[in-house]
Amino acid sequence: MFDRLEIKVLPPGPRFPAQLRFWVNGEDVVEEAVGQCGRGPYATDALPTDCPSPLRATGEARRLELGEPDCTGGCCGFLTVVVQRFGEIVQWSDWEVPRAAPTPMPHPPPELHFDASQYDAEVARAEADRWWQEHP
Repeated sequence: MFDRLEIKVLPPGPRFPAQLRFWVNGEDVVEEAVGQCGRGPYATDALPTDCPSPLRATGEARRLELGEPDCTGGCCGFLTVVVQRFGEIVQWSDWEVPRAAPTPMPHPPPELHFDASQYDAEVARAEADRWWQEHP
């Protein structure tokens, strides 16, 4: 059975521009790892208009930054994962979690496996839905 990814863009707020949250199997991965006040990557960085999203999975493994605690990643570290495509499977593995999350995780999140077509469709949907650019 595959894991299921949903990418949500949170509206801009008083402190930060629009940011992403990653829901896997109905759970907010960023909130679980860095706490409720943490944040995901800025939508403009994760969903650029002039090149493909870094969220796109390829055969080359690469580390993605998915979130950081309220105190900033420069202070306590970032939530990162290695993303890589293996044929019809996209794998998230080798998690790194911030050192000082409000509720420290005893273990990093598990390795996740997504059906590549569902994963690609979700990233494409997030890239195409630019509602957040209309809000300053």
